[in-house]
This record gives sequence, structure tokens and C-alpha cells, in this order.
Amino acid sequence: MRLIILLGLLFLFRLAQANYIFIPMDEKQTNHLKAYGIAYWILKSDDQVDWLLNYRGGSFMCKYHSKIQNELVVRGISFEVISDAQANSIITEIASPAANYDIMKLEKYPRIAVYSPKSKQPWDDAVTLVLTYAEIPYDIIFDDEVMDGTLPKYDWIHLHHEDFTGQYGKFFAMYQNMPWYIEQQREAEGIARKYGFHKVSQLKLAVAKRIKEFVAGGGFLFAMCSATDSFDIALSAEGVDICERMYDGDPADPNAQSKLNFENTLVFKDFTLSRDPYEYEFSDIDNNPPVRGLRQDNDYFSVFEFSAKWDPIPTMLTQNHTRVVKGFYGQTTGFKKNMLKPDVVVMGETASIKEAKYLHGIFGKGFYTFYGGHDPEDYQHQVGEEPTDLNLHPNSPGFRLILNNILFPAAKKKKQKT
Repeated sequence: MRLIILLGLLFLFRLAQANYIFIPMDEKQTNHLKAYGIAYWILKSDDQVDWLLNYRGGSFMCKYHSKIQNELVVRGISFEVISDAQANSIITEIASPAANYDIMKLEKYPRIAVYSPKSKQPWDDAVTLVLTYAEIPYDIIFDDEVMDGTLPKYDWIHLHHEDFTGQYGKFFAMYQNMPWYIEQQREAEGIARKYGFHKVSQLKLAVAKRIKEFVAGGGFLFAMCSATDSFDIALSAEGVDICERMYDGDPADPNAQSKLNFENTLVFKDFTLSRDPYEYEFSDIDNNPPVRGLRQDNDYFSVFEFSAKWDPIPTMLTQNHTRVVKGFYGQTTGFKKNMLKPDVVVMGETASIKEAKYLHGIFGKGFYTFYGGHDPEDYQHQVGEEPTDLNLHPNSPGFRLILNNILFPAAKKKKQKT
């Protein structure tokens, strides 16, 4: 009996010393994607999380609460309960000038919007898939909400698989008679008329400019696939008709290329438009499949490692348990490096073909990230395919890069460098 009491007291003593929860993000983690969701959940509970940059794959650490421990168990996330002394040891190790580590304090959960059509689309979206899987809440917004001025409600916006040029994804050749294509065009034309525009391209330009203003004012923009290059193309073509008759009822300006204004873009410059309305491509920004010359078995890109203490932003955005990530296609797969503006940071590239895959930059008071491809776990996602089941990919490094961006707006460096 006395032994049982002593063991019970020892357990209570150890529990009292267990002042922190450590969530590893290296190979020890059973579910990397849901770990981001628990970090978000902790922030929504008005608690703070330390993001340990470059330390064991970008691990998380927070003060111990039984409710957090219970939630970690329920969600199937690997964690360790550690003492105050163990936590201080980790902090000391990270603080060493010789170590490429740092601590980013996450203090406030970001309000997230996904820009996506209200009508059903015949493809899924990687960001909404992983947000749902990680149990991170978000709002769906589209042209109405942007034009009605709701963007300031949010900290972070993702651009769904979208065409900002007004050419409906250039799907005309293959899908012009499909019900979803007809509905997409009808919906877009209706919204354009509602806001006084004669053409969908004019509406989409207005939306792109509102989003650009959102970034300039301090917002966080994340875009994938066709939203990346079509966003910049639309901005560059302000006042220029680049749409052929089947898209807007009249011919494109034959001198459109010479009238593009690259001063208006965020990322890309000196690109050449695809003038063929039947070609499934917007411009030569994209490394499309014939140009790339890669197959699924040899298509990989490398994520760079940055200085955690001196380059905290790209360091946050590249946290991963591996530096080599499987490549994947999209309408826009990767970016030609010679078309990037000089202030754009390349965070990941397909070195064998000198292709930029993962980009970041600052505009005004805000930030943007462009990520080439459509679905990190579906190499060549086709229109009409079933969505990826992330229960089969809980440790996906490609999806981790998306979730790094989700937590980015919550970050505040403990000690700013001068």
C-alpha cells in the first residue's frame, strides 16, 4: 500500500514538472498535417505556440495544458510532455549562434479566406483539401465578396485554381460544351454585369487589383497553379484586350504583347502571351510538360534552407522533414527563372531544369507566396478526377509547404534583429 502511494506521489510530481508539450515535426511525427491544425487550434484557444525554426523539422512547443494533451491524442498527433528544464535546454540549444535555429512565437490565429467559385468545379483544390484535413477553418469568398470590400476582414487569402485573364482557364477547345463550363461562363458574365463591367476580363482585373491592394496593406497572399501567372498577366494587361472572340465577343488586340505593362505585376516580367485561344497555356512563364522533359519517376524539386536567425520569413515557409519533394503538374507547373523580378525569393527549384517551383516576396506591407502545380500528391491531376485522400498522405512534404503559409501570419519574432 505504501509503495502504491509513493508511486502515485512520484507520478503527480512528474506531472507537476511537465510544464511543456513538444510536438516534433521530423520523422518522429506520425501526422505532420494535423500537427499544423493543432497549432492553429491552440492559437484559437488564446494560448501561444513557439515554432522552433529548423529544429527537428520545424517543431512546435507550448505550455502544458491537459486540454491540449487530450486534443493531441484525439487527433493522432505525436507529442512529448517535457519538463521546464528540458524546454529550457531546447531554448538554449536554439539560441546558440552556431546553430541555424530560432524561435518564432505564434500569438494570434490568422483569419483565412479561400477565393473560389460558388458553382461546382470539376477539380479539387489542394489548399481547401489540406485545410479541411488539418481542421483549420476558412471562409469561401469570390468576386462578389472581393468587390464588396470584405477582404480587410481576413489576414490570409488563397487563390483557388483560377484564371484572372477572363479566358475561363482556356478550356474552350476541350470543354466548351460541358455543363460546368457553360455554367462557369454564365456565372462570370452575370457578376461582371452586376458590377458594371462589359467583359469578364474587366471584372477579373478589378478583382486582381483589389487583391493586390490587400497585399500592399499588409495581407498575405498564397496562390497555386493557374492563379499564379494569370494573376500577373491580368495586371500587366490593364487596358489591353488579350481575349479572343469566344471569350468576350470581339477579337483580341493584335498589338497586345507590346502594350503589356510589367510594372504592374508582383512576380513576373518579360513574358510572352500565348495568343492561340485554343492552347491550354497563358504565356511562356510556365514550364509546361513538353518543355520540362521530366517523368513522374525523376521529377523532384529541392526546398532551400535559409538562415533562421537572419532570414526568418523564408525559413518559416520552408519548414519540412525533407528537403527533396516530389514534383507535380498543374495548368501552371513551374516558373522560368529568367522571368522573375529581381526581388523575388526562390525557395524551391527543380534544379535539373533550372525551374523555380516555390516563390516568395514582399509587396508594400504584405507578403505573397506562389507555388507551382495543382496537387502535391497527384502527379498529373485531370479534370474530373476524385479528390486526393489525405488520410493516405499524413506526412506529405508538398502539402506541408502549404500549411507553413497558413501559420506565417501568426508569427512574431521573439527578438527583432537590427
